[in-house]
Amino acid sequence: MALQRFPLMMGLLLLITIVGSPANADGPVCPPTPSSTLSREHFPEGFLFGTATAAYQVEGGVNETCRGPSLWDIHCKKYPEKCNFQNGDVAVDFFHRYKEDIQLMKNLNSDAFRLSIAWPRIFPHGRKEKGVSQSGVQFYHDVIDELLRNGIIPFVTVFHWDTPQDLEDEYGGFLSDRIVMDFREYADFVFQEYGGKVKHWITFNEPWVYSHAGYDIGKKAPGRCSKYVNEACPDGRSGREVYIVSHNLLNAHAEAVEAFRACTKCKGGKIGIAHSPLWFEPHDLQDAQDGASIERALDFMLGWHLETTITGEYPQIMIDIVGDRLPRFNATQKKKLINSTDFVGLNYYYSQFSNHLEKPDYSKPYWKQDSLIHWEEKSVLNQSIGSKPLTSALSVFSGGFRKLLKHIKHKYANPEIMIMENGYGEILGDKDSVEVGTNDPNRKYYLQRHLLSMHEAICIDQVKVTGYFIWSLLDNFEWQDGYKTRFGLYYIDFKNNLTRHEKLSARYYKEFLSKGIRPSQIKRDEL
Repeated sequence: MALQRFPLMMGLLLLITIVGSPANADGPVCPPTPSSTLSREHFPEGFLFGTATAAYQVEGGVNETCRGPSLWDIHCKKYPEKCNFQNGDVAVDFFHRYKEDIQLMKNLNSDAFRLSIAWPRIFPHGRKEKGVSQSGVQFYHDVIDELLRNGIIPFVTVFHWDTPQDLEDEYGGFLSDRIVMDFREYADFVFQEYGGKVKHWITFNEPWVYSHAGYDIGKKAPGRCSKYVNEACPDGRSGREVYIVSHNLLNAHAEAVEAFRACTKCKGGKIGIAHSPLWFEPHDLQDAQDGASIERALDFMLGWHLETTITGEYPQIMIDIVGDRLPRFNATQKKKLINSTDFVGLNYYYSQFSNHLEKPDYSKPYWKQDSLIHWEEKSVLNQSIGSKPLTSALSVFSGGFRKLLKHIKHKYANPEIMIMENGYGEILGDKDSVEVGTNDPNRKYYLQRHLLSMHEAICIDQVKVTGYFIWSLLDNFEWQDGYKTRFGLYYIDFKNNLTRHEKLSARYYKEFLSKGIRPSQIKRDEL
């Protein structure tokens, strides 16, 4: 598994000199450490490092604690080819092995862990009045308590795509505004239940992906779209449902945040959304339209949900282009949305070129066309964006990470940012084995590059980044890619009792975190 097209000067780049001064009063304070290999000690005091997972992707235990079926359970049973299911596919089984996996986190010198709470495990039928699974409630207490016993801070995502199927059957899930108050009830329940232990919350994970992939192109559950987008979609309305779903999602977020801020147990906590924008470079440097399309692409992808939770209204460019297909907020909804996050959660993986779309077909609307761009992997000069090793699931462009962070700082008034996901996926195919899968230098170099870019954004550009989570702790179920794409720091041997094996990248992350002072070693009054 040789390295492909990674610059030989990589090692030199990582032997950095800290050029940022100890920062001005409005920015992060970076330690004046001498030149050395990049590690925790180069980041501001109290900076959190961790790993992340999501319930449906790792948990397993689908028939335990009276857990009800989720949207993804039914989608994958109905369309196994859309989930890349094969004979012998099994869950990672965090449900039974969470103590083992928490020890892996501890072994990494990890400060924090991002997990999600499976809605169907708490409310098996989607609403409190239809029954609460006390054993499901206790499971998450046990996980959170075990994290705290091991000095690991829990970050909890309220919704990571696992809508209870009963609500899908009853009214179409997020296609109906009935989901808004049902979601508030569920969110308020978990805040009241765990708010005394958990102080960092994410309401929704990757809202544009959930809406676009599920309701505009049919790539993810529930697989809805128009036939002109994807013949395989059984039903749906592209260019319309995508906006309805996000509208209901944003109102559900606002209701949940209102409940969170009224929660006495939750005092001192923070709440936000985990956004997942790409960065875009102009496809043609000579074309002014391509340059302008970058801002438009980011408004449609990031501003759609971020700007709305700041101002209470969609970006003006979306209102102008989408027109009456874009639902509007009433005065009460706007008031609840304004400043409804305490930090910006950011998931970053890769970048694309943005090519201006000259002639959209308005008779066949869909979200990406509305932004008036094509996404391109090659520039007009046939240049790639970053690099792409042979087994890589996505292109690697760490420069886009830094540029995206700077964009958020300048466009959205310098908010606190927490990197909720950043990681490297590999598709090993018929070469997949413990020996091959644990020897992952490309993932190691991906992490080195992105940690360096983040450090530059913090210490040179003065972006207020306060935490970083690698996706993922474990190889897991990657939605429509099934188990064929591996993102974990630990290799899961699906053929041998789900055994965990440390990868080269895990050893690197452990060494990176071994230098410097962990936040848990700092007195609270000093933080």
